[in-house]
Order: sequence, then structure tokens, then C-alpha cells
Amino acid sequence: MSFFKRNKIRFIILVLIVFQNISSPQGTWVRLNNPSNENLSSIYFVDSLYGWAAGNSGTIIHTSNGGDDWIIQDSKTENNILDIFFFDRNLGWAVTWEVMNYPFGTYVLKTTNGGLDWISSTFPEENIFSQCILFQDSLNGWMGGKPFPIVRTIDGGNTWSEAEIDSSTYATFPVYDIQFYNSKIGYASGGVFDCCGIMWRTTNGGNYWFVADTPNIAIDAFYQLFVFDSMNVISVGGDFEPLGYGVELARTSNGGITWEFNYIGIEGAAWDIDFRTSREAWASLRGNANLIYSSDSGINWTQVQTPDSALIFNITFPDSLHGFGVGSDGAIIKYKPDSTTNVISLKPQIPEAFYLEQNYPNPFNPTTNIGFRISDRGFVSLKIYDVLGSEVATLFNEELAAGSYEINFDAGELSGGVYFYILSTGNYYSSKKMILLH
Repeated sequence: MSFFKRNKIRFIILVLIVFQNISSPQGTWVRLNNPSNENLSSIYFVDSLYGWAAGNSGTIIHTSNGGDDWIIQDSKTENNILDIFFFDRNLGWAVTWEVMNYPFGTYVLKTTNGGLDWISSTFPEENIFSQCILFQDSLNGWMGGKPFPIVRTIDGGNTWSEAEIDSSTYATFPVYDIQFYNSKIGYASGGVFDCCGIMWRTTNGGNYWFVADTPNIAIDAFYQLFVFDSMNVISVGGDFEPLGYGVELARTSNGGITWEFNYIGIEGAAWDIDFRTSREAWASLRGNANLIYSSDSGINWTQVQTPDSALIFNITFPDSLHGFGVGSDGAIIKYKPDSTTNVISLKPQIPEAFYLEQNYPNPFNPTTNIGFRISDRGFVSLKIYDVLGSEVATLFNEELAAGSYEINFDAGELSGGVYFYILSTGNYYSSKKMILLH
């Protein structure tokens, strides 16, 4: 690569990074149509097009076109579904409770074909009620709940076992969320309302979990985490009662050894948090029909009303231009970015003819798929760059006929972190960000 071209690529990537860290005008949220009126408690998108939502009475709905249309899937259960997670467009899990018929406890739903078929299995121990689920890959997964807070699987959910936790008095308090930064470092949040908020952490892949010394500081439970990196984590919770303390935040900058807590002066409890960009965060509230957002990484927050005053329980951003939320009475909302948000015009683009898709899954470890389409025969280049603009891989660099393509990228030899993939043809240029976890 020539010196000029190398520095041009580095300049473009630096511009992208700068734009992601500039506070920009917030977008708006709009209400989407939904074939179900059941409360929806969880939503998960593997990319900007493919997503699933789940909730009461065994409801699971699916979209393959970014929320424009939803179809109801047969979960084969009438129990309320608390959480849903997909590893890619085919492999997914959901967690539900059986409280009416024996045996009581957790049931795990699994699909290998995008939800066309769901298979239910019983957690091996009765009266364990898990309420969140996630997988690091197709085999290694975690659930959090009560009265035993953390359980794990190493065979894709066929069998589960209790994780080892320290002997702290608070170690067995309920867990609401588990998130991993990489294969070794993970965090969990939970606690009991009007009692104490608890944080857990692991540095050895979940073989052992430590409880942070938080109960004497945090008054209310924490419901959701967001992990920036191995050292920096933010969590949200709070007191949803009308005269309560309101939204509570927890933050660590030293890998969970110590945490700082504060109430932000907004009524309600924050059920969920996700970041649209590295600085813009959104959270849904229990107790009022508002969302809150921050443009400075969660330091200051502003309230906005939800469409149709719907109560929203869970939100997600598969990328910086697409966001979704679900809530009461089948509410589904979609984020519409401001027309100037995160738009960098490098060359005239023809979206009807050429299109670079967001890789999926993202984040990934160690493989991911990248799709694109071209309408004219021509020379096509698809390359991977690190954040310094150095080329680390060439996936394609030859002439292609018009059509749709998908390439599998194996990043097993790269270190974890942020990368950019860039598609260029004779008259089209597009770049997207991907995150490699190790």
C-alpha cells in the first residue's frame, strides 16, 4: 500500500472515531406495528435486520427486515419469557419459569433455525429461577437469577451447573444481568429492592466469582450492565416508587474492585442501558413512560417521553444507526437517527446499487460474516484495518459480477479490540466498525 493511501485510510478512520465521540443531536423514537398485545420483556438483534422479542404467555416474535414486519413464533410454552439471546441468525436461547405445574423452576428454550422450532429443557435443580441468559459462543453460556445467582453451561445449554462464588453474606442475592468483556473478564449485577445493590466479577472466565463490597453504599438493586472495557463498567437500577430515590447508577474504573454510586435526580428505576455510540447512552425506566439519554458516557441524563407514552422495559442498539425497544402491551419502538448523525460523505454513494452490511455477529469471537451487494461488474476490495489505520487482512481484492455476497472472516490471529472493514469499488466506498472479543 502506498504511503498516500495508507495515510488516507488512517485519516478516514480517525475521522470516524472523532465523529463517534462528538455529542450530536439525538434522534427520535417511533412506534412499530406488532402482531401481539402481550407485554414484551426482552429484545435482541444480531444485526440491523434480524431480531427477536419475547415476553408474557410464551410470546416470541421475529423480524428479518429491521422491524418493518414481525411474525409470531411458536415457543411451545405459555409461561412468561424473561430474557432472549441469539448468537447469530440461527442459534438462540430464551429463559422462562414454570410456577404453576411441577417441577417448578427454570426452563430453557433453544433454537438452531432462527426460531422456526424451539425445544424446551428443564434446569436440573428445582426451585432455581434464572432471569437472564447469554452465551459467549455456541457452547459456553450463563444464566443469572435466584436463589442461586449464577449458573453456567459448557455444552450449549444441554446441562447446567452452579458457578463457584465467594462466601460473602451477599453472594447469593439475586442476579439480574451478566456481561463479559472477553473470555476471562465478566461482571454481574443484582441485589434486592430497598435493601442493597450487589456487583459480582470474575477474572478467570467464570470459574470463580467475587462480590464487590457494595451493600453498605448501594441501597437499591442494579438491573443492567454495560461493559466499556476490562476496567470501566456502568450499571443502572434504582427505586421505582413515586417518592423513592429514583434512578441509581454504579460505575467502576478499576475492574470492579471499587464502585461509585449516585442517584441522578430522575424519578423511576432504570431497567436497562445500552450505548448507541461510545458516548451516547439510553436507558428505559420503570415507573414512568420515559426514556433517559446521556451524551457524555452516562455522566448527565435527560428525559424524553416514549411514543404513545408506552412503558419500555428493554432496549438495544445493534449499531449506531439502529435501535429498538419493547415494553407493555406489545409496544415496540425504533430509533430514527438525526439525518446528520454519524454520516460522513466520502464519495457519492448509490445505496440502491451498492450496500455494505453490518457484520454479524457483532461483537464476535473469533469468526463473523460480512455481507455486501453490487449491481455492476467491477473490481471490488474488502479489507480490514485496525484503529491506527494499518491494514490487517484482505478479504477480497478482485473483479466480481453483480450480485449479493457474504464472506466469513476468521480473526483468530488478531488481538481483541475495535476494527474497521472497508468496501471499495470503482464508485462506492463504505466503512463499518466491528468488535473482536477474546
